[in-house]
This record gives sequence, C-alpha cells and structure tokens, in this order.
Amino acid sequence: MRMTTPDIAPPNALLQRLASLGNTITRVTSGGPNPLGIHVDKLLGPVESLIDGRHTLMFGTNSYLGLNFHPDCKNAAIEATRQFGTGSTASRVASGNHLAHENLERQIADLYGRPDAVVFSTGFMANLGVISALAREGDAILLDSHCHASIFDACKLSGAKVVTFRHNDAADLDAQFAASGVPSSRTLVVVEGLYSVWGDLADLPPIVESCKRHGALLLVDEAHAMGVYGANARGVAELQGVEDDVDVIVGTFSKSVGVIGGFCVTNNPALKALRFMARSYLYTASLPPPVVAAASAALNLIKNDPGLRERLWNNARRFNEGLREIGLDLCAEAGPIGGVRMRDTRHGLAFWHTLLNSGIYVNIMVPPSTPEGQVILRFSVSAAHTPDQIETALGIFRQTAGMLAAA
Repeated sequence: MRMTTPDIAPPNALLQRLASLGNTITRVTSGGPNPLGIHVDKLLGPVESLIDGRHTLMFGTNSYLGLNFHPDCKNAAIEATRQFGTGSTASRVASGNHLAHENLERQIADLYGRPDAVVFSTGFMANLGVISALAREGDAILLDSHCHASIFDACKLSGAKVVTFRHNDAADLDAQFAASGVPSSRTLVVVEGLYSVWGDLADLPPIVESCKRHGALLLVDEAHAMGVYGANARGVAELQGVEDDVDVIVGTFSKSVGVIGGFCVTNNPALKALRFMARSYLYTASLPPPVVAAASAALNLIKNDPGLRERLWNNARRFNEGLREIGLDLCAEAGPIGGVRMRDTRHGLAFWHTLLNSGIYVNIMVPPSTPEGQVILRFSVSAAHTPDQIETALGIFRQTAGMLAAA
C-alpha cells in the first residue's frame, strides 16, 4: 500500500508581506524606537508630556489653540459625562442622535454662515462619507496630489474614476478635465485648505475659477485651517475670499477644536441628502456626549476669543523664523503646521530621535506617505506654547542640526 504525503500549504503571502515590512522598519531604525512605537506616559498640559519618563515639549500634537486642556472644555465634558454617560452607544439613525448633536450642527452651520451642517464621528469619516456619497461609478474625482489619505480612501470607495492633478496647479487641473473622458457636470474636485505635510496653503482662486468654468463641484477640506485662518476662523477659503464658490467644506474637531469628530457644511439644499447617503454617518456610533459638549465649548472660544489665534500666530512666526535662521530647509511659510526636509530616511530618523532624546517631540514622515518621496520632520505650534518653550525648542533644533552636520 503506497503512503501519500499530505499537501503542505504554501506560506501565507499576506503574512509574509507584513513580516517583510516589519523587517524593513527594524533595519531602517537600527532596532531603535520607531514613530509608531512611541507612547506618551502622561500629559502634563496641551504642549507638555512625559515620554519614557522624560519631560517633553510637544511640537507635533495639532492642538493649535490648546483647547484640549482649556477649563471651559474640560468642565463641559465632565458635566456632560455626569448627565449623559461616557458614550452614545448607537448611530445617529438609531438611539445615538441626541439634542446636543443637533445643537452642535447648528453651531457649526452658524460659524460658517451656511444653512446646513452634518457632524461625523471623525474627520476621516467625514471625508469618507461625503466624497463616497457625492461620486459613484461613472463619475470622476479630480484631486490634488498632496491630499490626505482619508481623501484618497474615500475616492477609492466611491467607485468613481480618480485622477490626481499636480499640487496647487490649476492649469494641470484644466488639463485633467479635458483628459478624464467624464463630463464635467459629473466631476468632483477635491483639495485641502492647509496641507498637513508641507504646511502650505491651497491656491484656491484659480482652482475655483477652473471648477466654475467647467461646471464641476468643489470640495475643500479645511481640517488643519479651521479655527486658524480667515476673519471668522473658517479656513483658507474665507482667507482667500472664495467661500461662496466652494460647494462643500469638510473639517475636523481633532485639530483646533481639541477633541475628535468631523463635519461638513454646504449652501446647496440638494446636499442635505448627504445625511442619508453617507455610510460613515449611518453605520457608526455617534460622538459621545462629553466630546460633543467639549467641542461646543471650544467653538464658543474660537468665535469669541481672538487672543487664542494671536498667540498662535506669534508663536508660529517666531518658530518658523528661528528654524530658517538655523539653516533648515522648510517646506512653507509660517503657519500652525510645517515641515523640514531631511536628506534621507536615516538622516531624518537620526534628527527625530535626537530631538526626542532631548525632550522635543515632532512627527517624522517617510515615503510613501509624503509628497515626492521626501522625508519630512513635521512640526506643529500651539497658542499654548510659551515664548520660553519656543526658544528652548529652537535651541535644541540648533544643537541637533549642528551635531548631525558634524557627524
């Protein structure tokens, strides 16, 4: 009787791919800390923490106005927790639609001077829900090549034809309208107000003009600009005077507002139907009441305390100026967020690690998550930073740059 050998399944390719990535990370970081392995032991305030027991100044938090630790916001969250508990336990279409959610939507709509707003559980979900609801198979989406991952994911989910145009290049946008093969009336254009890797602003007027000329819808993601730019803190579209020509504005509460959540606002009555078409609105739990209460308190502060933005801009200009004096290669002019170009991945990791060991936390970004294959040290500045903290950070940047240059 002949014995048969059972078939042996080949190694799982999905697991092999992950293992290969892990090995690459270990090799590049020389077994040292990697950006995903950093944990904060304790927050000491909006811009101070303990990391591995070391006092650390935070220059990578996106807490542009420091409102995550503002007493009004904390007290609002505490009181809401006492009254409504810690979670909503359901989606907005089930039992998770509280009066506080509707009041927050009215507050957002009023801030933007628009008749309607929809609040989502995160900014990522706002992009996912709005874009995939607006466009579908047979439509086209033209998006700036520097757009956030949530925008790219939303475009893929929509089923529409997706085409990128060169960053901030309205002429290339025009060319893509002509080349897409999809009627402009079935085309959505997506850009950001403030781009989060380089920290540069959209050049909205020519993009608006192109969309108007072709009859396309325009969506602007103001995630990083809301609360910071414009006379009423509505973002770059307000700053550049084109708000009335933007069909949909999407934003988040996780930057200037200091909590979590996302939103969209619009002037077009037809877009009210987004609430019934956005899957990330319909099928996920709504924001917890304490978060809603804190967001509402933060929006009141953004509206009524211009000193917050004044302090932020003073800090941002000084930090940008100081980094340029050191001789670092900055990606953009002063703003709440910015980037420093590094020579390569090893140099970037060495710079990042040295800063961290010296008590300064920034973000490191490497390809493929960065434009043009660059390695970027991304930093953010807050209204909560004191002038002394700004100077301390600049001194450590200067010392790090000099040490690595000598090496």
